[in-house]
Amino acid sequence: MQQILDDIAAEMARETDRGKVADYIPQLAHVDPNQFGIAVATPDGKVYSAGNASTLFSIQSISKVFTLTIGLGKLGNELWTHVGREPSGDPFNSITILEHESGRPRNPFINAGALAVVDAIMMGHEPKETLGEILQFVHFIADDDSIRFDHKVAASEMEHKDRNAALAHFMKAFGRLKHDVDKVLGVYFHQCSIAMNCQQLARAGLFLVSNGVNQHTGMRVINEQRSRRINSLMMMCGHYDGSGEFAYRVGLPGKSGVGGGILTIAPGKGSIAVWSPGLDPVGNSKLGLKALEMLVQKTGWSVFAN
Repeated sequence: MQQILDDIAAEMARETDRGKVADYIPQLAHVDPNQFGIAVATPDGKVYSAGNASTLFSIQSISKVFTLTIGLGKLGNELWTHVGREPSGDPFNSITILEHESGRPRNPFINAGALAVVDAIMMGHEPKETLGEILQFVHFIADDDSIRFDHKVAASEMEHKDRNAALAHFMKAFGRLKHDVDKVLGVYFHQCSIAMNCQQLARAGLFLVSNGVNQHTGMRVINEQRSRRINSLMMMCGHYDGSGEFAYRVGLPGKSGVGGGILTIAPGKGSIAVWSPGLDPVGNSKLGLKALEMLVQKTGWSVFAN
């Protein structure tokens, strides 16, 4: 495995077309695009890594996997009254489907869906309490208490909140959000600002590798059925309107973020985190996708493999 990751990192270092950083979030616009990291965590607790795998980055929408897990733990199937389970086929910040579907977002991984999940898990609490719960959960699944919010990134997103605020107000008009819009946005921007490196992120995904149990720590995070369902949603919806292309090329459940990270799950095998800040036109890491395609070719870790 270490040799495979070293080979992939060497190949990515030679790439010249690295995509474009997410400059609509000013703090992300400053990130050097000439970086690439990859890490694989296996159920026995080993972590293999190469490249810039210890460099912190903003996980952005990858955090939606973690808040979805919290939401299913707190509300169970009631969560699906707040948000759907269908691929959107539209950009992650699109408002058009909301109008046709009475303000109920298509899935938890588009921005509107993530806002609905945040609203559901707040349960009348103030943002500070909800954020404490989210961070504590991330510490638990990654087995690492050093993980923090990047408050500069959160502030940068709040200063440029108009598109997400429009989504939230639109949903509120349909009675889909119970809490104050600015409070929901505050929680959402902070959860997206969580800073992790590839090694931490790979460890955080281990519970989805083994039916809801982090085998290294021995702790059950969620039940087996919900673990499978989160993986299926990651497969169908984890890469916005690029989800079909990701399933075609990689064949594993995954969730991307505009910070350039991708968390990918190979059930029974390992949790993979890649990071390269340059994005493709639909908002997914350009080199991250290429690296994961190489990894599954070298390991055979596709869910469609015999």
